[in-house]
Amino acid sequence: MLNYAESFGLVIFVYALGLQVGPGFFSSFREGGITLNMLALGVVFLGTLLTVVCSFVTDVSLPDMVGILCGATTNTPALGAAQQTLKQMGLESSTPALGCAVTYPLGVVGVIFAVMLLRKVLVRHGDLTPQDKEDVNKTYIAAFQVHNPAIFHRSIKDIAQIGCTKFVISRLWRDGHVSIPTSDKVLEEGDRLLVVTAEKDAAALTVLFGEQENTDWNKEDIDWNAIDSELVSQRIVVTRPELNGKKLGSLRLRNHYGINISRVYRSGVQLLATSELVLQLGDRLTVVGEKAAIQNVEKVLGNAIRSLKEPNLVVIFIGMVLGLALGAIPLTIPGISTPVKLGLAGGPIIVGILLGTFGPRIHMITYITRSANLMLRALGLSMYLACLGLDAGARFFETVIRPEGLLWIGLGFALTVIPTAIVGFIAFKIMKIDFGSVAGMLCGSMANPMALNYASDTIPGDNHSVAYATVYPLCMFVRVIIAQVLLMFFLG
Repeated sequence: MLNYAESFGLVIFVYALGLQVGPGFFSSFREGGITLNMLALGVVFLGTLLTVVCSFVTDVSLPDMVGILCGATTNTPALGAAQQTLKQMGLESSTPALGCAVTYPLGVVGVIFAVMLLRKVLVRHGDLTPQDKEDVNKTYIAAFQVHNPAIFHRSIKDIAQIGCTKFVISRLWRDGHVSIPTSDKVLEEGDRLLVVTAEKDAAALTVLFGEQENTDWNKEDIDWNAIDSELVSQRIVVTRPELNGKKLGSLRLRNHYGINISRVYRSGVQLLATSELVLQLGDRLTVVGEKAAIQNVEKVLGNAIRSLKEPNLVVIFIGMVLGLALGAIPLTIPGISTPVKLGLAGGPIIVGILLGTFGPRIHMITYITRSANLMLRALGLSMYLACLGLDAGARFFETVIRPEGLLWIGLGFALTVIPTAIVGFIAFKIMKIDFGSVAGMLCGSMANPMALNYASDTIPGDNHSVAYATVYPLCMFVRVIIAQVLLMFFLG
């Protein structure tokens, strides 16, 4: 019964974790995030290398060292994966849990200590000023005049397909009148446009339209806001399940109702409302139009916020079953005699990541409120850690007060501090990355939210939070897999 509760708790925890990090997993490989992810992987692989070296230099067995590594990196999913691997190999699986329990507390403190050490030795006061980073999702408003003969007498829909830039024409001024254009609206020479786009695309749009207003777009001769007295702006939430995974342009809301969607908010991130944007359940759309039209759009999109609070239990458990099935598939890796299985930890976290990323595109509703996700994770982690504690508690104090127990604590602290200090020095001093991003990267590579809280309290700006979210998914996935590969390679 104890083993069942432990396994069930682990599956719930890692699957909910995969659903949470899934939407940002693949986007973390984009430019800017690649560097941080490579540095974070450096922390992971350096810690793994030290684990192998310590196992050969000291008398500590490799399974015990893997448990110490899991505790030093505060990574319980990796511990679960290691235990599953040992069970598959017919070896004792309880000793890694003891090593994890002994070193876990200093694993939390060790990352904070490393960040404090780097700050004390390397950082000057001016280095804590956050560096501005380009936000690819940040919207930019600009005014243009149509002077390009290539787009005369062409519809907005046709013009949008000419280039690769994304934009939304929110206002059109012609003959002294301001209107909200539909995608079928034909542009004429001399039209003035108010466009929502990304700032980096403004130059390309200048070439496309012909001329950009160099002064403030709120010009004296044009009152872009005059039409607002006739319009209503409302934020509408996508709650109809059949819209999950559909492209915004396929709904043809602007053509049917004469409204304009200027922005889309998803998980606190502001997105440009282009026709190619794939909608997800829970998206919040800023809609501008006449009151009657907005009411019709509200019926199309749903806006039944209460329905979002009901968890999709069917999808949750289908995902868990798929994760268990994937975890049971043996994978052959060259150089390892025993086939590797992702197990109870690796399978569900991969399925969770894939469903969190691609679920909406196959019209699978994977939306779950943040509070429900946190509840699932807390429930699963509590069950798992409670069972670990019951299993390892009988020998905990006996181990700690013995010389080898003190050795385990020392090794765990070294596995926490040495990789983070080395990679932190390289990132800050050699690669010239701002200290906020370095601190967040180190906390994310160790999956240590407690250390992130310390960084949030002591470092201005939010670069540390962005860096943490950027490297967390990949590092969590790699640590779960590498714990199994390590045991298979040396013990298989």
